[in-house]
Amino acid sequence: MFIRHALFALTLVLACVPLRAAPLVEGTDYRSLEPRQHTDAPAKIVVVEFFSYGCPHCNEFYPLISAWAAKLPKDVVLEKVATGMGRTAWTNLAKAYYALGATGDLSRLDGQVFHAIHEERKPLFDEKAISTWVAAHGVDPVKFTTAFDSFGVNTKLTQAEQMVDNYKIDGVPGLAIDGKYVVMGNTFEQLLSNADALIAKVRDERGAAAHK
Repeated sequence: MFIRHALFALTLVLACVPLRAAPLVEGTDYRSLEPRQHTDAPAKIVVVEFFSYGCPHCNEFYPLISAWAAKLPKDVVLEKVATGMGRTAWTNLAKAYYALGATGDLSRLDGQVFHAIHEERKPLFDEKAISTWVAAHGVDPVKFTTAFDSFGVNTKLTQAEQMVDNYKIDGVPGLAIDGKYVVMGNTFEQLLSNADALIAKVRDERGAAAHK
């Protein structure tokens, strides 16, 4: 069922994200970040996605952003930032995201966490429930619990919440481009179309700067 939904979403992406003809409008299609934020890969154009497993809109956006990211050119990289947005349940889910990264199980279970919460209605909102669920899905429970409570995971969570503040993100899902622009739009398709246009804008700005 999840695979069928993902394939359907991929079709939507291919059909519903047209090439932009109109120029970007600041305040409508994007907002500029002041000051500009540091990115972890300065040689690349970094797209940051702010999200939470607990967010129903992020669940709907997941197959779309996944299909979009799979087609990104080599000079662009997607960085996902799991955030609690001030909610205890979401904070536990953000820790689960970083813990699954630490155990090496994230790529396998990323979409399944969304599916469990939003389609199967699993209440994965505290450490015990999350640990039980991941163990049932082939994750070493000792490794996961150790990672969940580790300094490394708590540091990643702290850094994520600081990024939310620095980027002035007030809702998820959210996209930012190259530490310079936060994407705006009324639909998921608009977000992705505007993200494409902002990536092109950054590429042009870099080219112009290199020729000065």
